[in-house]
Amino acid sequence: MKAEVLKKRLDKNRPMTTITIRIPEDVIEDLKRVAPLLGFSGYQPLVRAYMGQGLRADIEQLEGDTVSTLIASLKRHGVSDEIIGEALSEATERGRNS
Repeated sequence: MKAEVLKKRLDKNRPMTTITIRIPEDVIEDLKRVAPLLGFSGYQPLVRAYMGQGLRADIEQLEGDTVSTLIASLKRHGVSDEIIGEALSEATERGRNS
């Protein structure tokens, strides 16, 4: 995945769309119970996080993208999205000026 695409994905203000999905009630209750324990404001952000994690893992596996692997590793080591975004911006800017 290219640095520009990753930078956009780290933007907290990305455009959103509404969807409807059928999920068993007990799963929703579990999500509502677990979300605050994991630091989420509600179950919907938790569902988005789960979906994003799974999607990134699948894309990484399908594309063999080392940048995504690096970003995931940095996050596991506690590097914030803000710092990763700044680093991506610097790398992108350097690439344009080379």
